[in-house]
Amino acid sequence: MEPSATSKSLALKERPVCPVTQNEQDQKIRCVVAHDIAWLRQGVRRLLDDEPDIAVVAEAEDAVQTLRDVFTHRPDIVVVDHHIFEGTAVQTERLIVRESPSSKVLFLTNHDEESRGDDLADSAYAVRRTSAEELVDMVRKTAAIECTASPQRSGAEIAEWPSNPAPRHRDLTAREREILKLLAEGQTVRSAANILGLSSKTVDAHKFNLMRKLGVHNKAELVMWAIQSKIVKLPASF
Repeated sequence: MEPSATSKSLALKERPVCPVTQNEQDQKIRCVVAHDIAWLRQGVRRLLDDEPDIAVVAEAEDAVQTLRDVFTHRPDIVVVDHHIFEGTAVQTERLIVRESPSSKVLFLTNHDEESRGDDLADSAYAVRRTSAEELVDMVRKTAAIECTASPQRSGAEIAEWPSNPAPRHRDLTAREREILKLLAEGQTVRSAANILGLSSKTVDAHKFNLMRKLGVHNKAELVMWAIQSKIVKLPASF
């Protein structure tokens, strides 16, 4: 019988598995679940939490909260829809492993083609036809994959972000710092505009200028710069 489309899309690359010690066997696989659809995100959380060897330590609805949760918990697995990062799967993985190199990424996607579209070092894809049992199995298999040196995880490539030398904090205008802080705290362009009493077009123009100045390409990278520059603070537990 020919393998189903689902089994093809779920096939993980042949990769070495890390040796497992007794202590590691006793520990749960710690996950962060990130998706902008609440019922889907909560459903995945409940599914994984029902497993005796898996624990969901946080859930996030956007890129900002995902990065904060990754910084705070340093999870084994990040189960994420890369579209909330406004970038590609490759960019999403790099942002996550930049601050948590031991984390691995499992992508949720509605499109089977995306599972073949990126050459990611330690990532797998669950597509819309993935069953509950298959998703749980993928989490376990992804957690067991050996963390190998790769182009995505190499220090040389990580050092290339951002592509342009980042300006110092004081090189930004007061308005730019104000808008950057609001966006990094999770505000949308519209909500930031309402808070500041500006039009959405004005805030969007400032956002564009900020990204150009900082050499970043999406909101997630903008948030990363704001955190690294201490414009926004991480949770006290970090």
